[in-house]
Amino acid sequence: MTQFHYTAKEKERAVLVGVATRENNNSLETVREHLDELAFLVETAGAEAVKRFTQSLDHPLAATLVGKGKLAEIQAYVEENDIPLVVFDEELTPTQLRNIENALKGRKILDRTNLILDIFANRARTAEAKAQVELAQYQYLLPRLSGMWTHLERQKGGIGLRGPGETEIETDRRIIRDKISRLKEQLQRVDRQMATQRANRGKLARVALVGYTNAGKSTLMNLLSKSDVLAENKLFATLDTTVRKIAIHNVPLLLADTVGFIRKLPHHLVESFKSTLDEVREADLILHLVDVSHPRFEQQLQTVNETLAELLDAPKPTILVFNKIDAFTYIKKEEDDLTPVERQNYSLEDLKQTWMSKQGLDCVYISALRRENIDELREKIYLIVREIHSARFPFNSFLYADSPLPSPSSPLD
Repeated sequence: MTQFHYTAKEKERAVLVGVATRENNNSLETVREHLDELAFLVETAGAEAVKRFTQSLDHPLAATLVGKGKLAEIQAYVEENDIPLVVFDEELTPTQLRNIENALKGRKILDRTNLILDIFANRARTAEAKAQVELAQYQYLLPRLSGMWTHLERQKGGIGLRGPGETEIETDRRIIRDKISRLKEQLQRVDRQMATQRANRGKLARVALVGYTNAGKSTLMNLLSKSDVLAENKLFATLDTTVRKIAIHNVPLLLADTVGFIRKLPHHLVESFKSTLDEVREADLILHLVDVSHPRFEQQLQTVNETLAELLDAPKPTILVFNKIDAFTYIKKEEDDLTPVERQNYSLEDLKQTWMSKQGLDCVYISALRRENIDELREKIYLIVREIHSARFPFNSFLYADSPLPSPSSPLD
């Protein structure tokens, strides 16, 4: 009997490149932290980071981003180890991309923006998400055509395609501009449809889940709404906005799960995902989910706050939800033990005494995975949404004006 042996597809190997510059006040330590995230992005895309290169400069070099010596070092390593992919943590200009491709002949060169776009393209499931990603890809590609010739699919046939004296690249530019125009028109129709859907939902209070990518938004969405949204330990596991109508105690509300934010989120994507981000703009309450177990969660929190400040005309009521407290292992110290408590050994009470609880916002510590302190979060949401509901439906306020809050032992509504 013939036996078949199946082997897992070997991951594409990649090297990562980061630059610390005085111009941007980046230290080598900061760049190494950024490369940790870039390595996670590479892993999410299906490759494996096997080597990292860093360099300190006063400012990025206009021609190649890194210095000639560093570029030669990268070239020697990828040739010696037959590495097919080189990923830069900065967005490369068309000139830099062309020069680096010439220096690293035969290697695929990606920058951070291109890598994120590739992940989004792989994760897009609905027609809307695919159109949003495709638009962002074409907007990224258009200024880079001169250095990277790609034979695009001809949409208009071969005869009469080129005008007098028109080059192949000029033709492709025209094709891409046409596609961009069509995609924008398509997404404008989607925006109108989404606006109509939001209007048809009435005046129900809207709650938007926001946070850094992989903070656990989809897991919490599943828990609060009893839905089945994809949740996995990868960046940008879900791209499509999911809206569910739920009720806490007897007060209905709409809960929306949104696309995760990330450091240096490509502006093309922010523009393309307008309809998704409108759920945040029109929310009455924001649940800002933070992965408190992440070693750099403070920077992630700041990144999300900066993105929200760009999106919103004015601050909105916000509950800071510090997730993944199950990653902390509390070990009770002996009374005569004078060694300081390590961060990974914080108890829930220790966490509540930190600066995080003194942000001037409602704050709660949970584990969505293990359903810890979910009742406390539901209570905070209930109190805020009840006030909104009472203001919008004053004739119905008697239904819950004196209603007790859900008891900790009660099941999720």
